[in-house]
Amino acid sequence: MVQFTNGHLDASFAALADVTRRGVLERLGRADASITDLAEKFDMTLTGMKKHVGVLEQAGLVITKKVGRVRTCKLGPRRLQEVTDWLEKYRQLWEARFDELDAVVAELQQKERKASR
Repeated sequence: MVQFTNGHLDASFAALADVTRRGVLERLGRADASITDLAEKFDMTLTGMKKHVGVLEQAGLVITKKVGRVRTCKLGPRRLQEVTDWLEKYRQLWEARFDELDAVVAELQQKERKASR
C-alpha cells in the first residue's frame, strides 16, 4: 500500500481536529493573547491550555514568546497556508467532477425531454 505522508500537514490536521484549538486559532486571529487569557476565555485550567498551545506550537500554527512570567501566543507564519493549499487541490478536483456530473445530468434531461415529445 502506498502511503503519502507530510509530517507538517499531519501535525496541522491533528491540531485542527480539536474544537478548542480551532477556537484558540480563531481568537489569535483577532489579537495576540497570553496563555492565561486564553485559559480564562475557554474556561479551562492553565495546564490544559498550555497543552493545547503546545500542540498548536508543535504544528507550527502558533508561536509563543515568554517575556518575564507571561507567555504570549500569536499565529504562526505559514502552516495554515499548507493546509489551505492541500484542501484547494481537492476542492478543485471535486468541483471539476461535479461540473462533469452537471453536464451528464443536463444531457440526460435533454434526452428525456426529446423522448417525451
